[in-house]
Amino acid sequence: MNLNSFLLMRHELILIAVVLLYLASEIIGGGKNKRFSLNFAVVLFLAVTIIGFLPISTGTMFGGMYQTSPAIILMKNILNAGAFIVFLQVVSWLKKEENDNRIMEFFILIVSTLIGMNYMISAGDFLMFYLGLELATIPMAALAAYQVYNLKSAEAGIKLLLLAALSSGIMLFGISMLYGASESLYFTDLIRTMEMNSMTVLALVFIFSGLAFKISIVPFHFWTADVYEGAPMSVTSYMSVISKASAAFVLMSLLFTVFAQLKEIWTPILYITSVLTMTLGNLFAIRQRNIKRFMAFSSIAQAGFIFLGIISGTQMGMSTVIYFLAIYIFSNLAVFGVAGAIYNQTGKELIDDYAGLYKTNPALTLVMTFGLFSLAGIPPIAGFFGKFFLFTAAMESGFLWLTVIAVLNTIISLYYYLLIVKAMYITPNESPIAFFRSDFYMKMGLILATIGILVIGFIGGIHHYIYNLSFGIL
Repeated sequence: MNLNSFLLMRHELILIAVVLLYLASEIIGGGKNKRFSLNFAVVLFLAVTIIGFLPISTGTMFGGMYQTSPAIILMKNILNAGAFIVFLQVVSWLKKEENDNRIMEFFILIVSTLIGMNYMISAGDFLMFYLGLELATIPMAALAAYQVYNLKSAEAGIKLLLLAALSSGIMLFGISMLYGASESLYFTDLIRTMEMNSMTVLALVFIFSGLAFKISIVPFHFWTADVYEGAPMSVTSYMSVISKASAAFVLMSLLFTVFAQLKEIWTPILYITSVLTMTLGNLFAIRQRNIKRFMAFSSIAQAGFIFLGIISGTQMGMSTVIYFLAIYIFSNLAVFGVAGAIYNQTGKELIDDYAGLYKTNPALTLVMTFGLFSLAGIPPIAGFFGKFFLFTAAMESGFLWLTVIAVLNTIISLYYYLLIVKAMYITPNESPIAFFRSDFYMKMGLILATIGILVIGFIGGIHHYIYNLSFGIL
């Protein structure tokens, strides 16, 4: 193995180096200079994000355990960009006294989860996949319980850890069945030897169930609202986009490659779970008054839409899913960024508290509106194009009624997203949230999220570019 082949792991190696630099700065500085720690963490990760977009070769390592392709590299860069926006939005919260001497812990945990997600995305066998999954999950539970003196935060961390352990055990059982049936964990061997029998079908169900938990697919969604509400706002933001996007990409890759021979089995599974996830997520979102619980059920509903691209089993579907995930990340971060800015300033996180926000904070209201319109799929915001391509992929594969149900759910989601817009612009409030100025980092995070929503929507060539990259997986 030469240096060039070792550099195929550039994304992971750089993130590991970042963790070591964060640790070194904590040891040297002792966490005493909060301002330096925050600036150092954000600027260093900005460099990581930029380096990720530099040209890199593709190939495999360790006998096929690790693989990379243009589509995989793009997905890693999307995750890095989303994580960088989270870094920007979390600075104002980490400045608070309650987070003294624990600033670098937060960034180390975030980057550790990213390392696990990267290895999971690049996995060429189920051993690498499982190790990456665990590395991404365990620090996430620590992040959910980051507010150690908040009982809701501690409860969120415990719930996430216990249920993640259960889902991982179920998935590991499915992987063991595949090994028993094929005597290999390598994806290339499984693709070649996969046969439809009771053991491989049961393995598919178990592995799907484990990943469905990560994506919050009905009926594996029960943990989502409680964990989202109890976790800190920025952790909820990160969990709702980065973690979900990586798991959705991996599930799609496994179904399109390893389990391609079982398409007639997983197609009805995706069909039923997609309908249930979209419908139940939307119906429960209507009833929520807490913004974090509201966005939890919104994210559940959005996961149902993602399955429209996956169920097609085509290159069009794969490229559309990646395109939609990029849009979803920027849209969700715009909404969570505004919610985080308001919470950091006022401690309020109820939707009713946003009444009259337009009169006092028009800029924040505009960003929130862009994010909500994108999630709802209102043209010409990027979310419209994302859902349009998802519907197109499903229609081209013959799933007419599934597309009709998805369109009806889009109308339902439009109603509850507009409830927040109505509160901000129309609902009277004698004492709205007073005007306040966010710090530089929060402003940059909101600006980048807004630019992402607008640019991805108006530059039509992006979807075609992703479509060409998806040849590397199918």
